[in-house]
Amino acid sequence: MNPNVIYNFIANSYWAKGIPKSVMQSAIDNSMCFGVYSAHNEQVGFARVVTDKATFAYLADVFIAAHLQGNGLSKLLIKTIVEHPELKGLRRFLLATSDAHGLYGQYGFKPIDNPALLM
Repeated sequence: MNPNVIYNFIANSYWAKGIPKSVMQSAIDNSMCFGVYSAHNEQVGFARVVTDKATFAYLADVFIAAHLQGNGLSKLLIKTIVEHPELKGLRRFLLATSDAHGLYGQYGFKPIDNPALLM
């Protein structure tokens, strides 16, 4: 994993703009992380999952480098995550997105039926 690549992307994202580097590093250290790499071993994608590996998980900080979007890498990344043995069969797997509902819907994610239940 390349923490600088991850930080540079996340710190400029709409969901975590300006996040301190130490906070991002702590989030990485305390999460189950997944990376996407080029043929030259350059990190071009990332996602992390916060989980107890038994009942609950939260998918966060998903990205694919802009110049490689549209090539199926995000689908490969999400498929790898939802099929990971330690994440299968969880009672609840959540995420938040403002623009990728179609992607996540292909892997079983759907809007919350009763959002008032969540706090």
